[in-house]
Amino acid sequence: MVDPLASLIAASIAFVGTHFAMSHPLRPVMVRMLGDVGFTISYSLVSAATMAWMYFAFVATPAGAPLWGGFGDAVWIVASMLTLLALVLFAGSLVGNPALPAAGAEQAALRDPAGVFRVTRHPMMWAFALWALAHLIAAPTPRTIVVALAIGVLALLGAHLQDRKKRALMGDAWQQWEAKTRYWPQPLRIFTVGIFPWIGGIAIWLGASWLHTMDAGVWRWV
Repeated sequence: MVDPLASLIAASIAFVGTHFAMSHPLRPVMVRMLGDVGFTISYSLVSAATMAWMYFAFVATPAGAPLWGGFGDAVWIVASMLTLLALVLFAGSLVGNPALPAAGAEQAALRDPAGVFRVTRHPMMWAFALWALAHLIAAPTPRTIVVALAIGVLALLGAHLQDRKKRALMGDAWQQWEAKTRYWPQPLRIFTVGIFPWIGGIAIWLGASWLHTMDAGVWRWV
């Protein structure tokens, strides 16, 4: 019988590895063989399959004891605030994001950065990274560490590699976007992103933490 934690590690490696492989070295070959639509479908199916493997392996793995720290309120407050900031970045990244494969991406890259893009040009990736960090802080169990590290590596290394890919695909438009934005976040600018990312982020945060398997966010104290 396969050890559940070993299966989770394998699933996490598969999830991250296939993302990097299909997004970068294999992408031109797959597009040439399958076309743009076929590539998108294949990418989505592989991503969904490896994510499902991760999920079921995570559920099958006993939570175990945390490897460091504890579950005191101070830790949960820090983790909850990091998650809220992550979801503000995520909500704001869904609109006008030149990194997304959508029509008008080049035009978006030529605009002056606004909203969450004043914080970082990769708000969605940093949202995932902050989510991973929050879970490492609040629940450093073996299974959570494996998943959080996988998501964190995928987000931050993926953002770096995305710059190179977008430079090749979008040329001057992306170079101009890079010149106007930063890879590393400017934390204090999170308070200048406007009201809509905050409304969206708070709504997602309240809903996701309410559905959480453990009491999280404000629901831990309500």
